[in-house]
Amino acid sequence: MSSMLDRCGHGLGGWLSCPRPWYRPQQPVEEDIQAFLEPGDVLLVEGSSRISTVIKYLTQSTWSHAALYVGDGGFVEADLSEGVRIVGLAAYEGHALRICRPVGLGPDEIDRLVAFACGRVGHRYDLRNLLDLARYLLPLPPVPMPWRRHMLGLGSGDPTRAICSTLIAEAFQSVSYPILPIPVAGRSRVFRRRHHTLFTPRDFDLSPWFEVVKPHLVGGFDPHGLRWQEPA
Repeated sequence: MSSMLDRCGHGLGGWLSCPRPWYRPQQPVEEDIQAFLEPGDVLLVEGSSRISTVIKYLTQSTWSHAALYVGDGGFVEADLSEGVRIVGLAAYEGHALRICRPVGLGPDEIDRLVAFACGRVGHRYDLRNLLDLARYLLPLPPVPMPWRRHMLGLGSGDPTRAICSTLIAEAFQSVSYPILPIPVAGRSRVFRRRHHTLFTPRDFDLSPWFEVVKPHLVGGFDPHGLRWQEPA
């Protein structure tokens, strides 16, 4: 019974991962983005799949997927169909991207962060059960804002399974790096960890502890060097 459900879940996951043919990125990706990446960077992706549409709705965000840059051109990601894997930048060709960089981590901490993520390669995506996926096939209901984050907390608790933002959140929590921790009332600069299953891709964009790296601005930008087409 379990293997049959796994096969059904895998097939459904593949269908949900299929890109929508009419998707067009709003902004082309910079050709030299690879040169600006550093190990430990989080790459946010505006996905075009069926499930990406749901994630963007529930999070009210452009970003539906996250991957961790581990160096040598590789990213660790949790793919709905293929599980946790290492891919190259070409996997995100044609999608809007954003680089979010942690600040203040030492080389040893970056190494531990990368090792944690790479150690999960081969784990399966956390489908949990068919009901969690089947609801994505239905028309999107109006969902109150406070409930949306919890609707994405699908974790089964199985350590051999992962979700993209959950995997990366666990990696950063393993080196005690903040994403969006919860302040402890009445205690200045004391926080408690948010449960890793409640993180979404946009949280790395919203976090005050991640720097947004825009390649066009690195090294300075002169707006006077742009050329504008005059109206006919």
